Amino acid sequence: MQRAYDLALKAESVDEVPVGAVLVLNNEIIGEGFNSPINNNDPTAHAEIQAIRQASEALQNYRLPTTTLYVTLEPCAMCAGALVHARIQRLVFAAKDAKTGACGSQFNVISSNNKNHRVKCENGLMASESAQLISDFFSRRRTEKKAIKNNN
Repeated sequence: MQRAYDLALKAESVDEVPVGAVLVLNNEIIGEGFNSPINNNDPTAHAEIQAIRQASEALQNYRLPTTTLYVTLEPCAMCAGALVHARIQRLVFAAKDAKTGACGSQFNVISSNNKNHRVKCENGLMASESAQLISDFFSRRRTEKKAIKNNN
């Protein structure tokens, strides 16, 4: 999770929402990524998707069974769906996302009984640090917007 957090800091450094993800197989990183939809002009360029793409390329397989994804924020519906389609075995996320979380907070895409694959899920590892990072990022964004509005 520490590597995912470091990637979230990298996302923040380029003005992206600070989320990082690492995909692991047999205790070895096979894919990683950080949020970059703004800089890539790609709404699907979430940290989880970046990590899944990199791992799939490395393994030359669109299925990633027996892998674990570590991510600093609870995945959205798009990313949770990708975890199911990739057959990722386990998800460990840090902070819950009360607004768009799709792994228990708002929806539960990864363990729905009407799917042929369910992802095991754990959360809370480095939750306070990750939640604070997100909170501080959006607080700064709001402050910057107010400053711009007041200067116009």
